[in-house]
Amino acid sequence: MTQGIKQFILCVLMALSLFSAAASAEGIKLKSADLERVDGDWLLNATFQIELTPGLEDAVQKGVVLYFQTEFDLTRSRWYWFDEKPALAQRLTRLSYQPMTQQYRIASEGITFSARTMFEALQAVGSIGGWRVIDNNQIDSSKSYTAALRMTLDLSKLPKPFQVNALNNRDWNVTSDWLRFPFLPNGPNVIKR
Repeated sequence: MTQGIKQFILCVLMALSLFSAAASAEGIKLKSADLERVDGDWLLNATFQIELTPGLEDAVQKGVVLYFQTEFDLTRSRWYWFDEKPALAQRLTRLSYQPMTQQYRIASEGITFSARTMFEALQAVGSIGGWRVIDNNQIDSSKSYTAALRMTLDLSKLPKPFQVNALNNRDWNVTSDWLRFPFLPNGPNVIKR
């Protein structure tokens, strides 16, 4: 190979690595999660890192409301039948921008608060504290379970024209992977990434 071709290939590879690093930076990633027992119930505390694409940030600035859905489920494997699912929980968090006050509004489970910047607003959306996901009556403390957690941008809550756009544009498909971890009713249940 000539020196020019080698340099061209090197430049292409560097550009692709920069592109893939930029593309992978956007999305939702679970940073930590733990289940703590309080008065017989299990409360979930979790932190997600959310990074929106420029198109989504622009849409929020122009008045599009985004809904983030957090899903938790608890399963127990059974060799003789389908897996048992003793606990399922979903939580919806709303993110909007108020141009008059130049603030972002975050609403979840009846609690509403404001943030000055998009970064602060996304941190608030990604912070979950004290969410009751398991009632102690739903589980058997002598058995082991698998807990699963994820957060997604709920495209079904977008206005119809944006739903059509979201189907054709992967920048709008923002989701975290399912994180599955063992849940032991009598043990520590902490996940850090």
